[in-house]
Amino acid sequence: MNQRFERSPTKGKAPDMILFAAVLALVALGLVMVFSSSSYSARVRFDDSLYFFRRQALWAALGLLAMGVTQRLDYRIYRRYARIILTTGMGLLALSLVPGIGVLARGSQRAIMIGSFSVSPAELVKLCLVVFLAHGMCRAPAKMRSFWAGVWPAVLVVGGATAMILSQPDLGTAITVAGTSFIMLYVGGARVSHLFGMLVMSAPAVWHLIASEPYRMRRFLAFLDPWADPMESGFHIIQSLYALGAGRLLGVGLGGSHQKFLYLPEQHTDFIFAILGEELGFLGATLILVLFGVVLWRGLTIAACAPDTFGGLLASGITVMIVLQAVINIGVVTSVMPITGIPLPFISYGGSSLMVTMMSAGILLNISRYSVRAGGNST
Repeated sequence: MNQRFERSPTKGKAPDMILFAAVLALVALGLVMVFSSSSYSARVRFDDSLYFFRRQALWAALGLLAMGVTQRLDYRIYRRYARIILTTGMGLLALSLVPGIGVLARGSQRAIMIGSFSVSPAELVKLCLVVFLAHGMCRAPAKMRSFWAGVWPAVLVVGGATAMILSQPDLGTAITVAGTSFIMLYVGGARVSHLFGMLVMSAPAVWHLIASEPYRMRRFLAFLDPWADPMESGFHIIQSLYALGAGRLLGVGLGGSHQKFLYLPEQHTDFIFAILGEELGFLGATLILVLFGVVLWRGLTIAACAPDTFGGLLASGITVMIVLQAVINIGVVTSVMPITGIPLPFISYGGSSLMVTMMSAGILLNISRYSVRAGGNST
């Protein structure tokens, strides 16, 4: 992305209402599906069928407030405090790894308890890294053509964050961070040869990471043939495919899922798309894909129309971060990709993910208000 002439923001411009409507639709569908998919397990575990829904609704309300704030806050302020933002995020991530502070659940230490709620710093670090990379790349865009002067410093920062996330362990978030950063480096002007070289050099390390833990290897191979181990590594995928297959064209009806009765694990978090496909069918699943397609379209349009390089890079990074995570989640649920354990943005149960994603959408909406073309919601 070439350095742009810095323009003063235009006051009073409306944000991109198409993007705003798509985000609200995804959040609303997410609330409906969290209630439908979690009601039985919530009643079994907590004797309260609304347990997960109430918590998600609270996070959605807080997310709307946060999105309203970031939509009004001039996005250029993040450039001024980019180092502080990254340091804060990395500090919280480090705290989550400290015994006695970080919460250990299901073999992973990913969260910090705040009252009765758990917060995952890794979700915030994704956004912090996008801000930091956008700031670093627009400071000296010519350096991005040099591996050692431009690309390598960014790789060190991203690599450090990724290593900390992997130590939790959280492979899905680590993949999202690495993938988003890789695409941002390309958009920021890094040479394709440098990026390709990094892929080749990192491939052995990635393979070692997968092969070093038996459960990771089983998960990696399960998507190729889940029926080879139907009661263990292939169980998630098989139950997910059963749910999607049962939905057919129109679905079994909202609330009518059979897989949510504790057949499909993580039915309201990582595999919520399978329940959505079962209850709303192919048409409902297609609607979700269309809405994420709208987010991609409007996000890239906002990036192309941003008044400065920082705004363009920031919008590109946020858009890629959201859409890439959605692609990975849906790929896992449909057995196109290995299981990584990652929520579907705006849809899956999880306060940290929902809050950070809605904050990120607010930043996109703010950048759209300063579009260099006519109208913040122009095409």
